[in-house]
Amino acid sequence: MEFTFEEKDAADWIYRGEGAANLVLAYAGSSPAFIGKVLRIQKAPRNKSQHKKIPTALTMHERLLWKDMGDLVSSANKELVAQRYVQHIMTPLLGSKYVDSGISIPVSREFLESVEKNVISQRPASRVDASKVGTHCDSVLLLSDHSLFPDGIQEGEFCLSVEIKPKCGFLPISEFIDEGNVIKRNVSRFRMHQALKLRQGEISDFSRYDPLDLFSGSKDRIHKAIRNLFITPQNNFRVFLNGSLIFGALGGFAKSTNFSVEEAFEDALESVIQGDHGSRTKSFLQLITETVYKSRVMDRLLEVQKLDNLDIEGAIHAYYNIISEPCIVCRELKGEGSHKYASLHSISLDESLKTVKDFFIAATAKDCSLMISFRLTEEGNIGPSYNNVYLESTSQTFDYKANFIDLDLKALKNMEEYYRRDQKIVSCYTQMVKAEQEVDKATSMGAYENAL
Repeated sequence: MEFTFEEKDAADWIYRGEGAANLVLAYAGSSPAFIGKVLRIQKAPRNKSQHKKIPTALTMHERLLWKDMGDLVSSANKELVAQRYVQHIMTPLLGSKYVDSGISIPVSREFLESVEKNVISQRPASRVDASKVGTHCDSVLLLSDHSLFPDGIQEGEFCLSVEIKPKCGFLPISEFIDEGNVIKRNVSRFRMHQALKLRQGEISDFSRYDPLDLFSGSKDRIHKAIRNLFITPQNNFRVFLNGSLIFGALGGFAKSTNFSVEEAFEDALESVIQGDHGSRTKSFLQLITETVYKSRVMDRLLEVQKLDNLDIEGAIHAYYNIISEPCIVCRELKGEGSHKYASLHSISLDESLKTVKDFFIAATAKDCSLMISFRLTEEGNIGPSYNNVYLESTSQTFDYKANFIDLDLKALKNMEEYYRRDQKIVSCYTQMVKAEQEVDKATSMGAYENAL
């Protein structure tokens, strides 16, 4: 597509949401070429100067890590890196049916500056404080809007979409997990991370959701996961009707669902889900459950997540092999227990590269989102055929499509931060459990003494 976005085009793109690294804008104009599309625009830290363009978007060690992917290594900017990473690495793993690698489109600086002005009032304050539109970029990524079907919305039609951020769906069994961190083998990373987020004020309530339920393959546990995501959505659960958000938060964390929010959502479903008031939300959550269970789409994602078979506590040592620096982790152990990791420091460079590469591919799979879109199946529809699912509670049949989004390549320099955060998460959760046990013990003792 030979096209460059200029300043005049910025008004046609509206804020859809954002993650840590990118803004997402949806198209609201009339050009057939962009209807049903979204833009992913790279963000830049607000407290740092934006760097000038450099010959490659990857560092020396990243080029070594991804050396087998020639055009990825030679990419001139981060947008091309993102597009090629999804195209050449994530698509073969997850399946082309579920992944859209997008198209890189040139942009002017004026377009990006105008976008920054247009969306700043719609972004969460915490996001605005931390970052802004990366006006140094010379291209953006054009992707399909997976909250819609490719052929758009016909008059009188409705498209209902759910976005789920599943997170890590398995418990690590790596032999390199420290004895003091064995809780990782029994409690999901997501559940443990909630304690740290609560302490740091990122969230106001502990989520009821556990990824192990969603990835279990059990219909009952999948439904439990979906229901708990609805009760405590945070940034893990959003719903769109015809591309517009009707449940959840755009770019931050949604609070626990209260009565008024649930009533508004129940009303919003009236155009799509049949049934009396009070039954439509339950039916919709059951529809998601049936689709996740029937499609087995979580199985694909879990397989990629499990490429991380050493855990960060093992992979960090391979990382130091690659950058040819003394291992800080082993140094901090001061010889006590560091022998446990000696085998990792004796593996070849190729083995170290594979370990770290698999860790980062798994990290992408642990942090992506799943979009599932629904529309009523109509007999005689002309166009591409889709899988369908029958909703017994309403006697309705829905077409559905599922897509993985936000398949971001993580920066190699983040490895040390991943390790530090992992240690902090485990420590915070362990302290929380210990404090709860002490409270329970004191309560039990008090009850015993009162009974005497």
